[in-house]
Amino acid sequence: MESETRTYRTGTDEVVLDLTRDAAAFVDGRGDGLLHLFVPHATAGIAILEIGAGSDDDLLAALADLLPADDRWRHQHGSLGHGRSHVMPALIPPYASVPVLDGRLALGTWQSICLVDLNVDNVEREVRFSLLAG
Repeated sequence: MESETRTYRTGTDEVVLDLTRDAAAFVDGRGDGLLHLFVPHATAGIAILEIGAGSDDDLLAALADLLPADDRWRHQHGSLGHGRSHVMPALIPPYASVPVLDGRLALGTWQSICLVDLNVDNVEREVRFSLLAG
């Protein structure tokens, strides 16, 4: 197994951050296997979806509808609605796996690998990339 951790600056806004290029670079030339991505944070997740055509904004809007940033959450510290960030990984898990064939991600035409972060209190996130060889 080959593995590395990369740090991403997500800033103080909710974000869907495209990791596809970094994932492709990580597996480039490494044969067949399974790429596993993991976010070691209680308030972030990994999603595979189409981006750039509005779907990333739609995802953030849907999460805002499902998990409003208000004072309803029992887990209350930090910014208003911070508790929703702790619920989000039950909907968008902190991991994803993608097949790798001949050193290339076997994603569909419109699929991208994204970090989803609603937590505006933490400006940096780590993502572990692990290639399980086939």
